[in-house]
Amino acid sequence: MPRPTDLTSYCSTSVAAKRLGLSPGTVQQMVENGTLEAWKTAGGHRRILTASVEAFLARSGGGTPQTEPHEKLRVLVAEDDEIMRKLYAHNFEAWRLPLDVKMVSNGVDAVLELGRNPPDVLIADLVMPLVDGFEMLRRVAGNPLLEETDLVVVSGMPDDEIEERGGLPEGVTRYGKPVPFSELRGYLQAKVVALHRLMRRRRRSAEEAGG
Repeated sequence: MPRPTDLTSYCSTSVAAKRLGLSPGTVQQMVENGTLEAWKTAGGHRRILTASVEAFLARSGGGTPQTEPHEKLRVLVAEDDEIMRKLYAHNFEAWRLPLDVKMVSNGVDAVLELGRNPPDVLIADLVMPLVDGFEMLRRVAGNPLLEETDLVVVSGMPDDEIEERGGLPEGVTRYGKPVPFSELRGYLQAKVVALHRLMRRRRRSAEEAGG
């Protein structure tokens, strides 16, 4: 990209990272991937178009609280391994639970999907391209629009390495690999029951309020 004429429309990697709530390394990967628009100075420093940062924030923060009734449990799976995504899909179909499942292959798509349609349950790997599971979970934990989203981590990463990376947010349910699908089924089944109870309470409250 040629040197822009209006440099005030651009910001440094560190400023963009702070604005997005991500690490500078992640922002650099997003530039390389084309998610953010930028150019490089003669010294090799990135200058990121501020408008592209704000556009990403708008796309990733446009969700609404989960107040509308829905009978199916919304599940978002963030997993970069295609075979694992197929395993999830196979098991979800076999269980015949009322699930509304969305699968994404990287952290950026997960962040965008979280903003567009907040799920009831997020199931995430920790090692993913672009935005990794650690940063994604920190974003979710710090977003009041996602406070009703239950977080599940499925990873083979050892405990000490997880702690070295800053640990997991409070309240995260963690499973190892290979995925214990029988346990995950029980977890999701309990969430379906809880969702249906919540929807019934909300309907009763609405009926009572309406007279």
